[in-house]
Amino acid sequence: MTDAGPISAPGPGTYVLGIRHHGPGSARAVAAELDRIAPDAILIEGPADASDLIGSVVAEGMSPPVALLGYAADDPSSAAFWPFAVFSPEWQAMTWAVRNHVPVEFCDLPAAVTLAARDEDAGATGVGDDVLIPVAEAGGDAGTPLIPEAEAGGDAGTPLIPEAEATKERGSRGVRRDENPDATTEDETTAEHLARTDPIALLAEAAGYDDPERWWDDVVETRSEQGIFEAIAEAMTVLRDEVGDHSPDAARDERREAYMRQVLRKTLKRTGVHKVAVICGAWHVPALRGKLPPATADSRILKGMKKTRTRLAWVPWTHSRLSFASGYAAGVVSPGWYHHLFTADPDTVVAGWFTGAAQRLRAQDLPVSSAHIIESVRLAQTLATMRGRQLAGLAELDEATLAVLCEGDRTLADLVHREVVMGERLGSVPEDSPVVPLQADLTSTVKSLRLKQSPAAKEVVLDLRKPNDLAKSILLHRLSVLGIDWGQPLEITGTGTFKEGWLLTWRPELVIEVVLASVWGTTVSAAANAKIGDRAAAATQLSQITELLEQTLLADAADALGPVLAALHARAAVDHDVDQLMAALPAIGRTQRYGDVRGTDVTALGAVARSLLLRVCTGLPAAVTGLNDEAAQSITERIGAVHETVALLAAVNNTAVNNTAGDNTAGDNTAGQGSTDRQRWYDVLRSIADRTDVNGVLVGRITRLLTDADVFDSAEAARRLGLALSRGATPVEKARWIEGFLGDSGLLLIHDPVLLPMIDSWLAGLDETAFVDALPLLRRTFGPFDAPVRRGIAEQLARSGPGEQPVGVAAAHSLFDPELAGPAVAALARILGDTPVGSTR
Repeated sequence: MTDAGPISAPGPGTYVLGIRHHGPGSARAVAAELDRIAPDAILIEGPADASDLIGSVVAEGMSPPVALLGYAADDPSSAAFWPFAVFSPEWQAMTWAVRNHVPVEFCDLPAAVTLAARDEDAGATGVGDDVLIPVAEAGGDAGTPLIPEAEAGGDAGTPLIPEAEATKERGSRGVRRDENPDATTEDETTAEHLARTDPIALLAEAAGYDDPERWWDDVVETRSEQGIFEAIAEAMTVLRDEVGDHSPDAARDERREAYMRQVLRKTLKRTGVHKVAVICGAWHVPALRGKLPPATADSRILKGMKKTRTRLAWVPWTHSRLSFASGYAAGVVSPGWYHHLFTADPDTVVAGWFTGAAQRLRAQDLPVSSAHIIESVRLAQTLATMRGRQLAGLAELDEATLAVLCEGDRTLADLVHREVVMGERLGSVPEDSPVVPLQADLTSTVKSLRLKQSPAAKEVVLDLRKPNDLAKSILLHRLSVLGIDWGQPLEITGTGTFKEGWLLTWRPELVIEVVLASVWGTTVSAAANAKIGDRAAAATQLSQITELLEQTLLADAADALGPVLAALHARAAVDHDVDQLMAALPAIGRTQRYGDVRGTDVTALGAVARSLLLRVCTGLPAAVTGLNDEAAQSITERIGAVHETVALLAAVNNTAVNNTAGDNTAGDNTAGQGSTDRQRWYDVLRSIADRTDVNGVLVGRITRLLTDADVFDSAEAARRLGLALSRGATPVEKARWIEGFLGDSGLLLIHDPVLLPMIDSWLAGLDETAFVDALPLLRRTFGPFDAPVRRGIAEQLARSGPGEQPVGVAAAHSLFDPELAGPAVAALARILGDTPVGSTR
């Protein structure tokens, strides 16, 4: 920007620079204007009680985007963020002041007032849209700050949207009234809100621009007219007069602006201060320029403000959290593009942009040549010329990206939008920045383990046999215990128990969770141990304690293991609910396996597991009587989980036998216990499978479990299936048996030559009514099968051919149980008189 003429000042030496938050054009204009003015003091819109932190903006290790975090000392969950990027005008003003040794401070309401007002009333005055970011609910009321307990990030899969379209969605409903003056005022409310959060956008729209940055570039960057900030001030004065003071935001703005004027008055009274520069949102300029109202009037406005004890710190932030889509009222649509606009050489903005996009596509192994880049640049520049624009904007770049770089593939264009237009740049703060001790320990541990906190989701597979990977796993599990969900566990198949998968995604809001967790201890280890111990003491159900025990071993919380085991023994001794006992067993089985892999001594768990299994075996036969379909399905799942646990415990016992091979007595005892436990479990399942008063889903599932365990051979399984399909049960009851038997796997039907023909024969023999009644259950049974399994079943049926009796049907017809048939035979004998049963006469 060329040198501008003098700006009309509201009083001696006061220069009010109205800016667009996070606007690269505004940022460059502010830096140039500060060079021209050379002020003696600078005031910046921001929480006044964070002024002491401004000096660290140029410290080593400070790299935007970053945010000021303010939270209540007695309730860290009450918190708010004030984010800044390198292209934020406020950030440029701060760095200019520190580097030029000019006194600088924030002049907006303190965070102590903001948080107190929000806690009292979410819509209370004192909560600003311009800088404060709501981080709990994306798309919520931008005027209401939100507690940062839930993720507020924009959807990483946001489709490619031109800047022009997105801007229209945000505010192009405009300030005009509908032709019907009595129509709804929704559009007017939108205009009022946009005027406060992004008044530059309304000025751009009034000038015929759909992109505020393009308007600013044309007006500020590429023209030599002087007095741009004066022009903005005059435009804002007219805009405020048009919007009026009748919106819900008016009282809040009045209080904020009264505080800003009070800070301005104090600054002007300081010795040696002759010129003061005020950097604030354009909306507030009219309230700070010209003759200020009496200080007593502002004092009355500010009287009675409540405060809360607050702590503040710099924290890393991300570009995606600067986006409007994240729920941030002052957000921008394309932070990655704005970063490029501000940092790139003005002569190579377009070419550099396409080069970066091409690099991202090449990183995905996509063929993008230099010719693609050249043609993209030409197309974007041609589109700009056709539209009468001096430079290509994001709308032209998006269209050229889709047409040339992505060759019309919108999926690839979405990738460019997500990774380039939005961007996932993560800032950093100096290591010596004030943080809670737990955060300092976490940062040190992450650094020593060579983990990277990245906002981009990344899958990692840890080998627990390697000390460093094991330490990473322990850290992630400890953080999970503390509610700091940096990583989400992933299922890893076919790699043994020594492999562990994680999906890592670092969200800036997790710093709040760290602060909340600091009440448990000053280190991650101490905090995890303390929280586990507290949860063990508060647990009321056996399943809760066993799950906690599993977490204890995964997190290597040795200090908490004793209290957890004590709670487990105490609860197990008094808990007689079979369902709760079965729910507790799987976690113990997994715990023993993890203990074996991680080298943890879990010998004591064996006795607990055997005790629980014995009580399950004792109570299960009575628990399965008279169950409806829903209850039967629930207990069927429990039985399946316990069955897997019994096999797992047997495997652990076999490992123990191998490890104690030199001690024959210990090995024999361990092996004997495992064999006895497993046989006891199988005997209980067999007794239930032989009963006729148990729900068919449950009996069918137990039959399948015993077949897979080689307790029943194929012939016995076929015999039981034949009995289930031939006895006097309804088709629906028979379908339930099949559902339980097949479960979620149909491979048995492909490989067994008897079972499939039997089911096929039964199904083909149903009349229309019975078939319709059984169809929903059959669909639920066969529907989840994978396509290859369903195809294999169809091929097996096709091989039998029309009119050909399937293999196994004769065997099914020959099945005869004299005991079950006894009553029917006796009745038939009475009907036929003295005719001997089986006579051919």
